[in-house]
Amino acid sequence: MRKGILYAVCAYGMWGILPVYWKLLKLVPATELIPHRFVWSFFLLAGFIVFRKRWQEFREKALRWQALRFYLISGVLLSINWLVYIWAVNANYIVETSLGYFINPLVSVLLGVIVFRERLRIGQWAPVGLAAAGVIYLTFVYGELPWIALTLALSFGFYGLVKKAAPLGPTLGLMLETGILFVPALIYLFFVHSNGQGAFFQQGIWISLLLVGTGLVTAVPLLLFASAARSIPLSVVGILQYIAPTLQFLIGVLVYGESFSRDRFIGFAIVWVALLVFAFEGVWFSQSPGAVRQPIDG
Repeated sequence: MRKGILYAVCAYGMWGILPVYWKLLKLVPATELIPHRFVWSFFLLAGFIVFRKRWQEFREKALRWQALRFYLISGVLLSINWLVYIWAVNANYIVETSLGYFINPLVSVLLGVIVFRERLRIGQWAPVGLAAAGVIYLTFVYGELPWIALTLALSFGFYGLVKKAAPLGPTLGLMLETGILFVPALIYLFFVHSNGQGAFFQQGIWISLLLVGTGLVTAVPLLLFASAARSIPLSVVGILQYIAPTLQFLIGVLVYGESFSRDRFIGFAIVWVALLVFAFEGVWFSQSPGAVRQPIDG
């Protein structure tokens, strides 16, 4: 279990400091970064699957319409999430991106109620209501909906919804997602480069290496998380997942000097209280004698 916790901390820690990586690529448009991310992730995951001798398993399970339709949808949702996230980071909205990932678990819970008719305990309804109040308050503070945070939370929430019903595990599933979008991404990159606008090998070797590295920063934390999820309880995963948005928030405020007024603090504080209630209620329920513990699907 200790190794699982270490893997989870490493995964969420890497996701938390990703804004620093995208800032290094701020001269590359987000519309070009996303195709690079798919292309290099595909190569890395393909090599990993071949190394683990799972290529035949991938071919047998993935190349079916039942799997393809799920992962086409999840791939599109992932593209939207990545595009908005990278654009927001390089447009100096890191704090708002962190809000999106703070409220994402509660959005996922609400989608479970709406789509799968899941029943919430009273202790779970309270944080959902608090989080909604925090978003409403921030809407008044901003003078408009915090659309970056909501787009990130909803796109990743629906992504999780699709993945819950999808037939493959995390590694093979991500491989299929990147594989489906590999060809369109590659065609787009060739088109951009043919017009002399691409960054790869045209903005220096450092930028080119960072673009190749987008595969690493995408696949490695996901593989670490997949390994962690097999060996630690969901209640522990639920608490550790807040490492990433917390680091993003601190990086936005302390490293890049994004503004964080008293009014914004109040809105975030409401969301943070909701998350504390949600996390502790989950831990308390999981440790109660009558709790039903389900196995974690790796």
